[in-house]
Amino acid sequence: MPWILFLFLSGNTLLSLERAIIISLISCLAFSYGELKQGFILTWGTLIFFSFCAVTINLFHVMWVALYMDLLSNSALAFVMWLTLFLGKPFVLQYARKGQPEDRWSEPGFVDGCKQMTIVWASLMSLSVVLSIVKRTSLINLPGWAWFGLSLVIIISGLAYTTVFKRQKRLKRLREQSTS
Repeated sequence: MPWILFLFLSGNTLLSLERAIIISLISCLAFSYGELKQGFILTWGTLIFFSFCAVTINLFHVMWVALYMDLLSNSALAFVMWLTLFLGKPFVLQYARKGQPEDRWSEPGFVDGCKQMTIVWASLMSLSVVLSIVKRTSLINLPGWAWFGLSLVIIISGLAYTTVFKRQKRLKRLREQSTS
C-alpha cells in the first residue's frame, strides 16, 4: 500500500513529494507492522526506502534525490523484488503464505507459482526503471502525464497478470481435486 499511496500522492511539487513520503512511511509502519515483525523483505525494503527519503528530502533537502525520485523509487522496488528471489524468499511467497494453510506452503506448484509471479513483478518494475532512464534522455519526448500513464499501464498489467494467474492456478487445483 505505501508504494501505491506514494505513486498517487507524490505530485509535481516538493511539498507534495514530502507529504507523500511521510504518508507512505507512516502507512508502512501502521499497516505492515506484522510483516515487519515477520521479516518480510519487501516490507523492510519499503521501510528503508521511505526512511531514506524522509531523511534526505524532508530533513536535509537533498534536491537531487527529489529530482530523480521516479528512478530511485523504481530502482529500489525492482532491486528488492529481485533480491527476494535471489535470497530464495520470493516476496510473493511471503505474502501468499498469509492466506494459505500451512500444508500448502511447501507444495512445488505453490512455490513455483510464487516464484513466477515474483519474476513477473520484478521484470515489470525493471521496465519502469528503463522508462525512468529513457525519460531523462532525448530519445523520447513525452509530457509528464504520458510517463505517469505508462507507469500506471505497467502496474495495471501486473495486477491483471496476478489476477489471471491466481484464477488459473485455483481452477487447476480444483480440477485436480475433483479428479482425485
